[in-house]
Amino acid sequence: MNDLTPPDDTLTAEQKVEHCQNIIKYRFRDCSILLSALTHSSVATSRTESNERMEFLGDSILGMIVCERLFRSYPEYLEGELTKIKSVVVSRRVCAKISRQLGLDSCLIVGRGMLRTGMPRSLLSDVFESIVAAIFLDGGVENVGKFILEHMEPEIRLAADGHGGGNYKSLLQQLAQRDLKGTPVYRLVDERGPDHSKHFQIAAEITGRRFAPAWGRNKKEAEQRAAGNALSQLRGEEAPYTTM
Repeated sequence: MNDLTPPDDTLTAEQKVEHCQNIIKYRFRDCSILLSALTHSSVATSRTESNERMEFLGDSILGMIVCERLFRSYPEYLEGELTKIKSVVVSRRVCAKISRQLGLDSCLIVGRGMLRTGMPRSLLSDVFESIVAAIFLDGGVENVGKFILEHMEPEIRLAADGHGGGNYKSLLQQLAQRDLKGTPVYRLVDERGPDHSKHFQIAAEITGRRFAPAWGRNKKEAEQRAAGNALSQLRGEEAPYTTM
């Protein structure tokens, strides 16, 4: 199901540019750069005048800023670990999530045909990368770095803290107390097997919301996996620990 808010086609392109500047809290010296970042190929006179080239540039800038922050903030992690964390942070899922939170879908300039058939979710991640490129071209590394880290810092911490899966419960507790104003509770759902080899199924609950339960060879393992399921579902992902 496509649950994106369609672009507001009652606004002119100039109004969308102004609306976008208000959302991202950055004023462009050259608004034509932002206009290009918001223009999809379905309405551009040519593909070189759409935001596709800016997506390419924005993707590299995004990676550079996130890599530098990871390098400086996590000196104990090796190259392979940093690479895994970076791939999570700059993923299309995260870029789309931030676009959705900001409401950038309302700024997109797309053809009417796309509104009838429903926009691909990839457009949300594409426009975020394009806006990153636009801020860089208009205001340089310092301004784009501020914009990226303002919105990416929570995702960086989430990915880095959850790396290795050993502290899902701790991470879930921090997130629940900070964002959901509650504390996780772990409920025993089921148990199977003989006494010497029992498996336990446990679910995490936060303020009355129960997340997908997880199996473990002991209650401690099951609780960690249940916390991992809850974290994934709160990010809009599928729960990873749903089978025995």
